Amino acid sequence: MTYLALTSALFLGILTSISPCPLATNIAAISFIGHRIGRKDHVIISGVLYTTGRVIAYVLLASLIVSGLLGSGEISRFMQKYMNEALGPLMILIGMILLGWIGGGLPIYYSGVEKLQAHARKGGLWWALPIGAIFALSFCPVSAGLYFGGLIPLSIKHTSYVALPLVYAMGTALPVILFALVIALGMNKLSKVYDKVSTFGTKARYATGVIFILIGIYYALTNIYGLSI
Repeated sequence: MTYLALTSALFLGILTSISPCPLATNIAAISFIGHRIGRKDHVIISGVLYTTGRVIAYVLLASLIVSGLLGSGEISRFMQKYMNEALGPLMILIGMILLGWIGGGLPIYYSGVEKLQAHARKGGLWWALPIGAIFALSFCPVSAGLYFGGLIPLSIKHTSYVALPLVYAMGTALPVILFALVIALGMNKLSKVYDKVSTFGTKARYATGVIFILIGIYYALTNIYGLSI
């Protein structure tokens, strides 16, 4: 595993977390739990628990997928043989999703979310953990593209069952902890931070989308068509 792979996983995680759907979900969940509890220390704890839930969900799901794909001899040999050829079109696809050219709609929520929120309204601090796990699995097109189209192939390529998914998950946690701290310091500061992060997230997403498409075209030309560039 290389430093570039770890950095890529971290960047994918951060980009996932500041994408519109996950960002809005993270802020809503932490502010909701923190507001109901009403204590600054509990807000921080709820943010950590919520983040831990997301980390567990992302790592377990990635580990299951990677181990399942690499555990099958035929699938493993197929992916090792054709991974480089598939990388170019896959990066172009992710770039198109980041630019909003394909995909759309709202994130997919599981039926347990509303029930968990009902428990959280009663002030249950520990409910932040399962809420984080379920919200992590509520993929929208951008987050799904980055996770399944970015992290999973990267983990397969480097045979990483835990390390890269964990780095990715920690990347998704950074803005969550930031907003937990902002909420603890004062709710009136939240809108300004949200506006700045949203603006940065939009610009970063578009820039990354263009880069992904350009790199995807390069990989496609070199690995599929054998052109020397």
